[in-house]
Amino acid sequence: MPKLEFFYDCSSPWTYLAFAGIRPMAAELGIDIEWRPILVGGVFNAVNPDLYAAREKIFQNKPRIEQMMIDLGEWAEYRDIRINWPSFHLQVNSVKMMRGCLVALENDIGEAFSERLFRGYWSDHQDVSGADILADIAAELGMSRDKFLMELDSEAIKLKLRENTEEVISRGGYGSPTMFIDTDHMYFGNDRLPLIEHRLRQLL
Repeated sequence: MPKLEFFYDCSSPWTYLAFAGIRPMAAELGIDIEWRPILVGGVFNAVNPDLYAAREKIFQNKPRIEQMMIDLGEWAEYRDIRINWPSFHLQVNSVKMMRGCLVALENDIGEAFSERLFRGYWSDHQDVSGADILADIAAELGMSRDKFLMELDSEAIKLKLRENTEEVISRGGYGSPTMFIDTDHMYFGNDRLPLIEHRLRQLL
């Protein structure tokens, strides 16, 4: 069975689109997804530090922004999700969010927890970056709130998030989402999902 890895940060709307698309695709093919939370800011700082200045220029280009919003809206309709962007808390610090995803994964609620973060942040305009709201989400999914909060700030979880981020960089990744088939065949971006599906079908 092919190995499928999904490196992601919930602060990216394009990653939400890929998350919404890759789950039914993998389910249809009978392939498990290995979810790999990262800090995309750490990736940018390491391999693409000029991105922040480039973004400032993009946001000053009104026709480009308008077209990007059209693209984002059409992709959201295609994936059957809602994306409200830009959000009032667009520059969210996703550190605790992504640590929370790791805690959730280790307690068998990772996929549902990640979906709640994506939906809360991008569809419902909720600031889901704080420890208390993350713990509330975990509790709603059946995990002990106290256990979640204890693990959220553990050194093991902090280290795992750093390791995931450093690993995707070392394997050639430069953003979120970054996906791999069988370890070394890399894909970047929501629009690569048709290519991923094509390759997975070849390997089955």
